[in-house]
Amino acid sequence: MDAVRVALLREVLAGTEWLGATRRFAGALRGSVVSHGGGLLLVGTPGYEPWHLAAHLVDEAAWSGTPELTPTLVRHDARPSDPAHLAAGLGRIEAARRGETLLVVAPEGPGDPLLERVHDARRAGATVLTLGCGDRDLVSMAHESLAVPEGTDLDLDTVQHLVSAGAGENALPTPRGRRRLRDRLSGLADRLTAPPPAPW
Repeated sequence: MDAVRVALLREVLAGTEWLGATRRFAGALRGSVVSHGGGLLLVGTPGYEPWHLAAHLVDEAAWSGTPELTPTLVRHDARPSDPAHLAAGLGRIEAARRGETLLVVAPEGPGDPLLERVHDARRAGATVLTLGCGDRDLVSMAHESLAVPEGTDLDLDTVQHLVSAGAGENALPTPRGRRRLRDRLSGLADRLTAPPPAPW
């Protein structure tokens, strides 16, 4: 999803709980990694690896000039023969310490082995953030959590786009009053089709 689509999605979601919730979560993520100078670990569940979110965070890190957002993707089935950027296994979570941030993306229950590692990382001082189904055990360990349960207006993939884009923002826009959908779409179309400003 490119920046124009994210902007359109934000316009459509203006006035809903999702826009504020994803921005707050993104702000917590950015604040944690920037204040500690990086150390972002990103892990999914045995059945789901957040490749797409990892790629978007790498892009946002580059575009925003915030290298701290670049994650280390922790994989459940990493092998020593994998390329270096794909070789971090669950042992990396066990080695997490104070100043590191662990972002767990869990569209389903994480399972006991992952829960144990997340618990250990938190006890060692890592900041834990969770995004996903709202698993009670996982949420209880998190410093910040954003639940995307089944049957909500948005799916987890869309929420991940909003979170990654929000984490890359250098300044959050000021909130505006509630407007009709047609007015929001019209304003967005005007901004996207406006000529560029004259050079000085």
